[in-house]
Amino acid sequence: MSKYGGYMGKVIKIDLSKKTVEDFPWTDADRERTIGGKIMAGDILYHHVKPGMKAFDEDNWIVITTGPMTGCGVPTSSRFNISTISPLTGIVTSSNSGGDFGLMLKRCGYDACIITGKAATPTRIHITEDDVEFIDASNLWGLECTPTEEALPKGTAHLVIGPAGENKVLYAAVLSGERCSGRGGVGAVFGDKNIKAITAKGFKHPTLYNEEASRKHSKKWAKGLKKHAITGRQLPKLGTIGLVSQMQAHSILATKNFGKGKFDDFDKVCGEKFSEEKLTRNSGCTTCVIQCTRRCNAKGRNVKGPELETLGLLGPNIMNNDMDKVIDWNVEIDEMGMDAISTSGTIAFAMELKEKGLFDCGLEFGRNDNISQMIDDIAHRRGAGDILADGSKRMAEKFGGMEFAIQSKGMELSAYEPRHAVGMGLGYATSNRGGCHLNAGYLVYLEGLGLDVDSLTPSGKAAACIMFQDLMEAVSASGSCLFTSYPFFPTYIFDHPNSPITKFVTWVIPYIGVAMKFITQHPRIFEFNLFLLPHTKALGLITGMRSSLGRYLEIGERGYNTERMANIILGQKPGADKLPKRLTDERQDPNDDRTRVPIDRLLHDYYDIRRWVDGVPTRKILKRLNIDIPSHEVFPYSY
Repeated sequence: MSKYGGYMGKVIKIDLSKKTVEDFPWTDADRERTIGGKIMAGDILYHHVKPGMKAFDEDNWIVITTGPMTGCGVPTSSRFNISTISPLTGIVTSSNSGGDFGLMLKRCGYDACIITGKAATPTRIHITEDDVEFIDASNLWGLECTPTEEALPKGTAHLVIGPAGENKVLYAAVLSGERCSGRGGVGAVFGDKNIKAITAKGFKHPTLYNEEASRKHSKKWAKGLKKHAITGRQLPKLGTIGLVSQMQAHSILATKNFGKGKFDDFDKVCGEKFSEEKLTRNSGCTTCVIQCTRRCNAKGRNVKGPELETLGLLGPNIMNNDMDKVIDWNVEIDEMGMDAISTSGTIAFAMELKEKGLFDCGLEFGRNDNISQMIDDIAHRRGAGDILADGSKRMAEKFGGMEFAIQSKGMELSAYEPRHAVGMGLGYATSNRGGCHLNAGYLVYLEGLGLDVDSLTPSGKAAACIMFQDLMEAVSASGSCLFTSYPFFPTYIFDHPNSPITKFVTWVIPYIGVAMKFITQHPRIFEFNLFLLPHTKALGLITGMRSSLGRYLEIGERGYNTERMANIILGQKPGADKLPKRLTDERQDPNDDRTRVPIDRLLHDYYDIRRWVDGVPTRKILKRLNIDIPSHEVFPYSY
């Protein structure tokens, strides 16, 4: 058990090969260091992985974690995390979801579960308060995700894979209801271990350190989210796809495999168009007060509509202006159990390979009659789909075109074209799991999608990127949705874009890099809670831990460095933090040299502030962050 509130105090390790279950040691000191969630998972994997370990090794662990806010009445806190070695990138991936599985796992009495080994036949793991069962799932093998979920016992929360996971598509996803743990191929690892589904059902609840004060704080927090310009108006009104028009206006809408930042027909595939013609109602994750999911009718049923990444990457990025097609493809990708970002990015790359005469699988820009068939072929590794199932980097290694394979560390980029948002470009390059907009720190929020900071200057961007990465790392580890960090900037700034205060804020950010550097390098100075970040006070009220802005940032920094160290043990070399040449060498605007990502300058600043050498944490920084220093054989750098 734990002396801290918000935790169930127990972690279990499930061995599929032996069909055994045992407690995994996790102390209160560990909770203080990591909070939970993805930082906890990263720490567990860091102490487990070895050089040469691969995603499809039996000894690769799947680590499913919750945060202390999960199930504690905090708004938008139903999040859980799945971490493992990615078959797509070969390094650690972490995938966060808002389904109800994390809530139910805690109700079973567990903060996390670790899965190792490999089942001999298709298996469903069933977790309760008293037992873990291994149930034959041969009758479910081959089913798409919705039929699989419908066949599971009522009243359980569940994780499932579709055909893509079974066939080990390298970017296969795991679904919990309609919510997707997509990035990095966690579904393929489930498939390799013959896990078709995990179900859970329990009735326990965590205790809170100060329940009355926590409830009051959560109520006030929820009201703040509902009043904010982004979480209270923009997201409920238009969802994430409402960003398409803003991205078009700022030249950051990925178009024709990131060849451009604007799409002439953007108004046919934007959030406003969806709301006017397709929207049936809003919905959201369990415990969510934002309700950003946009629902529509497709394929004879009411479904979750496409998020920004799907709409952007299967719309402008493949030169498609047909909203109905995107809606259908979104359903098909989810049913197959695939990551929509990597699926879309790989399709766009295949289209450009054909255009340049390097590889022809029938896909081409502007043609959309054969994409549904290709989605099905990828999921079943059929014909050319077998090639696309390995992602764009491996295709480039086979056919050429690495300079326009839009990926980083093997993971396809999200829909934000970074040549007009260079801080976002730095984030893509330095993201631990690869080309991810969230692990990147989401600096595009400053560079046009929230504030209007100079998007082309590198000044101050490295410091801001690090601060946002560390902050979002801690928010995620707490069990809270990352959208709850949007109100870090007051709603006044969005409601009064032309006011002197707003203009000053947007002007000054690139020039306060020194101050942000000082904060990130000396976080413990900031031993106070900030009303713009309710997470820190909530964490203290729920757990009873000492909590402050500084401690929160330090834990985020520890998580980022720990995950980076796990990647290095797995073989990530200096120089891995890079982008394709299209984004660093080719100008988006031929007449403006600033419209490319100045990656060398940005990385120089980033490594200086992180106190890394060539992307590798030094022993000094590991010691400061209380991260165990591995042996020289495992950590072959003398930094």
